[in-house]
Amino acid sequence: MAKEFVKDITSMDEDFAQWYTDVVTKADLVDYSSVRGSMIIRPYGYALWENIKGALDRRIKETGHENVYMPLFIPESLLEKEKDHIEGFAPEVAWVTHGGSEELTERLCVRPTSEVLFCEHYKNIIHSFRDLPKLYNQWSNVVRWEKTTRPFLRTLEFLWQEGHTCHATDEEALEETEKMLDVYAEIAEKYLAIPVIKGQKTDKEKFAGAKLTYTIESLMHDGKALQTATSHHFGDGFAKAFGIQYTDKDGKLQYVHQTSWGFTTRVIGAMIMVHGDDRGLIIPPKVAPTELMILPIAQHKEGVLDHAYELKEKLSAKFRTGIDASDKKPGWKFNEYEMKGVPLRLEVGPKDIEKGQAVLVRRDTGEKEFVPQDQLETRISDLLEEIQQNLFNKAKEKQLEKTYTATNYEEFKQTFDQKSGFVKAMWCGETACEEKIKEETGVTSRCIPNEGEKISVECVCCGKEAEKMVYWAKAY
Repeated sequence: MAKEFVKDITSMDEDFAQWYTDVVTKADLVDYSSVRGSMIIRPYGYALWENIKGALDRRIKETGHENVYMPLFIPESLLEKEKDHIEGFAPEVAWVTHGGSEELTERLCVRPTSEVLFCEHYKNIIHSFRDLPKLYNQWSNVVRWEKTTRPFLRTLEFLWQEGHTCHATDEEALEETEKMLDVYAEIAEKYLAIPVIKGQKTDKEKFAGAKLTYTIESLMHDGKALQTATSHHFGDGFAKAFGIQYTDKDGKLQYVHQTSWGFTTRVIGAMIMVHGDDRGLIIPPKVAPTELMILPIAQHKEGVLDHAYELKEKLSAKFRTGIDASDKKPGWKFNEYEMKGVPLRLEVGPKDIEKGQAVLVRRDTGEKEFVPQDQLETRISDLLEEIQQNLFNKAKEKQLEKTYTATNYEEFKQTFDQKSGFVKAMWCGETACEEKIKEETGVTSRCIPNEGEKISVECVCCGKEAEKMVYWAKAY
């Protein structure tokens, strides 16, 4: 039965891309829409996003930010105010040219990101140093006309949050940028159980219009990297383009210093690829739509269903608990909830009721144990914590196993020819070397880590003196 149930899921090692597609559709996370590259996020997938969103939204508010909402449409003239920004986004912009049957006098961009909208608003509401800092965040959808798409990882429309803040000084803006990167790393590691590398993007890879871009990078099961979230330090570039000024304590006009930072539904794709296996999803308990699924065994026998529902009512007070009392066979149910990645299942049948126990089965290891019913709450709580930590530990171990070093170009190329993962190597800082590496190997710089190492004194590409150690990888 088990083999029959999972036969439609391609093996990860046979075809990882197809495995991913099989899992996101068969586990009821998404469905495809009639628009190319767009996805319907189904209730199970959206419940997962709500749990992630809820955890992040709490942290955003705890750090002093307020939620706002900006318009969906941006006039073309407004978008063009920051030259680097519009050049960076031009290939991905979707345009509205007609309202009804009438052609618009000015095209409207469907927001790919909202920097210019926030800048226009900030210019109108910031006048004095007393108005600073302005710490705003928006939860919304954005549209980017991607050529190649895959559910969660890259779609024409996706959900995210984007923070936009204004500060009196460059130092305050930099502090904000780094603080929010730490928040993202906390959500990734403590909630999604995804280990990340924190660091700075190179100038070639930074956000269009930014002074500095910071990133958290994670490694997927197939050894490719994924940019999991970014935090940007804008300096006063956008402020000068939009005229966002304030009067300081000495009565002098100054430009504000800004930040922007974003976290998207892409992290669901990361979670799937980091933790999943050939049986489907494995969801960390802290974000799982259902932490515990109760499956009554021999439920046609007297008292079994009543007992299962009593357990559900009791356990629902502490855990996100589901019950499957359908007439499907137990084997089908076991495989269904393994496919959906439910962290823990509880089986209870006539013999268990007679013995005053229940069976708990972990999704991450498959381990099964018999637990007295008066100890269920404590044991479930402990197991969920163990599962959460175990998923992080396993992912961290895989990341370390797939992290290599290279001190010269031949070693660098040979590593990527034979293996997949992160390669740590020194870089001279020249974009020409970055471009050569990408052109010849398909590898990109992922980040300059905050805790830098010095592997050698020479650039891995050109051999010149190098101070910066970079994580390199093939990436999504």
